[in-house]
Amino acid sequence: MAAVCVDDSYFEVGDDGRLTLIPGQEGLRDVLYFKTPDTYTFKKADYPWLARVFVMVQAGGGGAAGARANAGQLVAQPGASGGGYAERLIEASALGATESIVVGAGGDAGTATIDGGAGGNSSFGGLCTALGGNGGQVVMASGSTPVCHTGTSGPLAGVGDLAQGGGPGGGSFRINGNEGHSGEGGESRLGHGGWQRATSGGGGAGRGYGGGAAGALARDGDSVNGTAGGQGIVIVYLYG
Repeated sequence: MAAVCVDDSYFEVGDDGRLTLIPGQEGLRDVLYFKTPDTYTFKKADYPWLARVFVMVQAGGGGAAGARANAGQLVAQPGASGGGYAERLIEASALGATESIVVGAGGDAGTATIDGGAGGNSSFGGLCTALGGNGGQVVMASGSTPVCHTGTSGPLAGVGDLAQGGGPGGGSFRINGNEGHSGEGGESRLGHGGWQRATSGGGGAGRGYGGGAAGALARDGDSVNGTAGGQGIVIVYLYG
């Protein structure tokens, strides 16, 4: 009779005499991407082989304010901050039968006289949460004299094995009625903030996921709206 040697770190003989792979030794089997802002349901029963999950949670970035300037004057607004990020390795035994997945939206674009909106939080159940970026505010009044404004603070860390807040939005300044600079958008773990402006228009939009929008700039009677923040994302790695 032939004999076969197997590594008992990976295989076991069941009560029925069959040689099987030990649960949890298969490695990565699937990756789920939730890219559209919404609420989803993760059902553990859909993956009977599941041993653990590794989740990456990126919140939405803040939206930036618009700007309005009088004739011969200039307004430049600060940028919005990037969304926070969190990650966690979770054993299947710690999961509920269902877990709610939330993908945070980017913050709304502000108008010429209204602040940008905050980015939405993203989460995987109550086990991993990232906080949305703060919106850029309408802080600079129309004028032609030198002035500068502080940038927008980033959100605090959320919940996870690793959790961090988003990057701050950049400050803005005016040199005179024709020259100035808006603030850049804040960075995120999975995205970049928008580019700042030295000419009239809305600030740049973020790239990737969770970046903050740059502030708007207006001069010589211009009125411009702000820019929306980058949306969040949740990524779930499934291990068997």
